[in-house]
Formats: sequence, structure tokens, C-alpha cells
Amino acid sequence: MDFAPSARTQALRARLDAFLERYLLPHNPAWHQSVQDGVYPPPFLEDLKTLAREEGLWNLFLPGLRADEPGTRLTHLEYAPLAESMGRLPWAAEVFNCSAPDTGNIELLHRFASPAQRAQWLQPLLEGRMRSAFAMSEPDVASSDPTNLQTTVHREGDALVLNGRKWFITGAAHPHCRLLIVLCRNTPAEDGASPHAQHSMVLVPRDAPGVQVLRNIAVLHHHAPEGHCEILLQDVRVPASHLLGAWGAGFAMAQARLGPGRVHHCMRTIGQCELALQLAAERALERRSFGKYLSEYANVQDWLAESRIEIDQARLLVLQAAWMLDQGEALPAAAVRAQVAAIKVVAARLQSRVLDRAIQVFGAMGLSPDTPLAQFWTWGRALHFMDGPDEVHLRSVARHELAQARTRLGAGSAWFTTPEQMRAPPRIR
Repeated sequence: MDFAPSARTQALRARLDAFLERYLLPHNPAWHQSVQDGVYPPPFLEDLKTLAREEGLWNLFLPGLRADEPGTRLTHLEYAPLAESMGRLPWAAEVFNCSAPDTGNIELLHRFASPAQRAQWLQPLLEGRMRSAFAMSEPDVASSDPTNLQTTVHREGDALVLNGRKWFITGAAHPHCRLLIVLCRNTPAEDGASPHAQHSMVLVPRDAPGVQVLRNIAVLHHHAPEGHCEILLQDVRVPASHLLGAWGAGFAMAQARLGPGRVHHCMRTIGQCELALQLAAERALERRSFGKYLSEYANVQDWLAESRIEIDQARLLVLQAAWMLDQGEALPAAAVRAQVAAIKVVAARLQSRVLDRAIQVFGAMGLSPDTPLAQFWTWGRALHFMDGPDEVHLRSVARHELAQARTRLGAGSAWFTTPEQMRAPPRIR
């Protein structure tokens, strides 16, 4: 189990970091100004995407790419450090065609789409000619338990008809969003079907009649230009051929989508935490208070040290999860699921702690848009809910631990020391 980046990863990361510094960072003020002016995506974004593809920095995330599909076919472990680099600049991932939720949607289509669906949706996504969204969570139920989902789909002749309401749907406000992958409850319910076999995924064109984007919901008063949207689906009718995968397999496909996506999220988080720590350390060396530099105060030194330790711990855990995903069926699926659940909790807690300390070092400036810290903190707080709340993931880890304990129940008694054992020690011979 070796998490050291391969020579290929090191070379790609060096190229990606150089691209970020040469092309993206100089455009960062213009990107924010363009969004503020209501021009999104900024007009220069397509040029940057073309340049990134020409330099081989494209579709870096998908191990299963075919030879005729554009991209690099990196393993999860190889891609993880690149996601960390991209995370430092939140809009960077789109330049390299590595944005969420497209990465997860591409993986779903890559694994489950029919040839016609691949041609209509997957190929344009791989080429960066469109964007997509994944519509799962809902306002009226606890979506942390997907069996609660109430958006319905039923067959009507050669069509599928959808009704329901989704919210916090990332990417749905992007002008290039052409596809919603919608998780729906099958109606009528099949007798005897497991609660986890009663949902299906449907490919819904963003402009299909009956699809209404009601609003772009602010996250802690931060409006993302690509959107976290509330969507109403009212008698939305699509051809039956728009069913993704098998009828009733939606929940299983959603679970398959989440593993790599959580590695991506967590590594982007670690990239943001690294940048926050870097900025905080530089600020501590430059800022004076009561006759001393902030770096001379013991509590500030503790903050910096704790952040460094926690970032490095989290990175190792996420890299281990990426490595486990790369092993495929060689490892128990339950162990991989527990590890992926664990990194989600660790990453959210990490970002909340590291960013809180960094903002404290910066003072009022840390609350302003002059640094990326406030936006990073907002993302970190949202991460405690995204892809399931921390409590759900903690329960997943605990269930795995308890299942492991049941297989060895009683073995722990060998470690007990009772008075009877002390009075009658076993003979060596």
C-alpha cells in the first residue's frame, strides 16, 4: 500500500499547477467580475478549456475511459493529487472538464448508458460541450434516507412521466446544462420489492416541457453561478428509452456513483485547506498585534500546527480510500463503503476547523471577499450535509465496525485478566 504519487502523477500535477498559475490565476479577478456582472460562464472560459485539452489536461478523473474517448485514464489514486490542486481555485475544475456533478454523471453514463444514451449525452459531456446535474435531494423529506424520496415516475405507453420537486441541485443553473439525471420513486410500487429496489434513474433534458427551475438557492448567502437549484417536475414526459440502467436499480446506481465523487470532493477540500493554511501562516508572519507578530503567540502557533497535522492525516485517509477503490473486487465492498463514508466526515470537519482558524488569524479581512477564506468556509459547512449528513456516514462506519466485531465475538475475552487467571497461571511446559 504505497500512496506516493507515481512519476506520471507528479508530471501531470506539475503541468496542471503551472497551467493554474500561468493561465487561471491571472484570470481569477476577471472571472469574479464577469460573474458579478451577470455574464456566466465568462467568455474566456472556452478558450481556457480548449487550451487545457490541447495540453492533455482533460478528463483526468475516469479510470475506465475507452481508447477512443478523450482523457488520461488515471486511477483514483493517481487523480487524487490533481483534484487537490484544482480545489484551490473553485472554478478551475471546469477548465479541465473535471467538475462535479459532471464527473459523477459521466461515470454513471459510462457504466450504465445504452449506446444511444452514450451518443446523446455521454459524448458531449466527455468533450465538454455541455454540462449536467444530478437531481436527488428533495425539500419535503429527509433525503439522507433515499428511500424517502417522493418524486415519482410511471410508465405510460412508450413514455415515462415524472412528477415531483427537487432542491439543492448543483449545476442546474449553468447555461450549458442540458441534462438532469433524476432519481425517482417507481409507481405503482412493486409488491414485495425491497425499499432499495423501488427507485429508478431517468435522463431528463433540461428543456423538457414541465421542467421548471424555480430558484437558485443561496448557500449561507453565497450564490453559486452554476446554481444549487430548486426544480419542479410537473408531468414531465420523456421517451421510455431515457431510463438509465434497469427499472428499480436507481438506488444501487446512486451508491455506485458516490464513491469516486467523494474522493474528488475530499481532495478538493484538502487543496482548499492547504491554501488556507498557507495564507494563515503568511499572515501570521506579517501582522503585528500588541507589539508582537501573530506568529509569536503560542495559540496561533498551535492553530498552525494543528491544521498541518489534521490536513496530513486527512490526506492519508483519502488516499487510502482512493487506493481501495482502485482494488475493485479484491477488497470487500463493505470495507470500501465504510472508508468512503469515513473520509466524507473527516473532510467536512477538517475544512470547518482549518478555515475557522485561518479566518481568525486574518481577522475581519477573513470575512470579506478579498480572500477565498469565507467562500471556502461556506463550502466546508455545506460539506457536512452534501452527499449525506455526517451522522449518516458515522452510522455507516459504526455498522461496519459492529459487523466486524460480530465475526470475532468472544475473541476479545483472551485479553481479560481475571482474579482466577492470576491465581492459576498456565504452565509453559
